[in-house]
Amino acid sequence: ALIHKPKILLLDEPTTGVDAVSRKEFWAMLGKLKAEGITIFVSTPYMDEASLCDRIALIDKGEILSVNTPKGIMDLFPHKLFGVSAPNSFSLLNHLRTLPFSEGAFLFGQEIHVTTSNKEITCESFQELLSTNGFVNSTVKQIEPTVEDCFMQLMGNSKE
Repeated sequence: ALIHKPKILLLDEPTTGVDAVSRKEFWAMLGKLKAEGITIFVSTPYMDEASLCDRIALIDKGEILSVNTPKGIMDLFPHKLFGVSAPNSFSLLNHLRTLPFSEGAFLFGQEIHVTTSNKEITCESFQELLSTNGFVNSTVKQIEPTVEDCFMQLMGNSKE
């Protein structure tokens, strides 16, 4: 695809099934191509890869939800976001989804991201509520949203 020095390169999920080291090397190559003036369009299911792009379009079921820079998308996140963890994350996840102020709770690695538009909720009040409900070894911190958090919020299926 690069032998003839294209002006535009279209890539459809180029790193699906590729190991983490090769993915990193591939994106470093794309950075070099961009520096040479090649325009690159990439479709990817990986939000960390989308975050490396200059502009992204978040799409769900064929509908464009947002087009912006990664920072622009994250800056428009309308809610407070908390990172919550506890030893029994599955039970915690199910509990977090039942809280009246929870507008979304999703597992992100070792942490559960909880979205709320309730401005009254603080880390301390959240922690106290969890302790009262039996999650005494939990931790709560307010965090900045990622592109993936924004995508989940834009999809609107936060309680499913």
